[in-house]
Amino acid sequence: MASNFIKAECTECGNQQSIFSRPSETVECLVCSSVLARSTGGEAELEADVVEELEV
Repeated sequence: MASNFIKAECTECGNQQSIFSRPSETVECLVCSSVLARSTGGEAELEADVVEELEV
């Protein structure tokens, strides 16, 4: 998979937000601060549900 953005849905509050598929830091939900994705040095370790892959 190329470096794309992902529309992720928080499993805690249901908020949907766009995140980078290869983040350099931990990504938190903007509403409830739950972890959506953790940096691994490559593809993110997702803790949220993927709603859609967004190619830019």
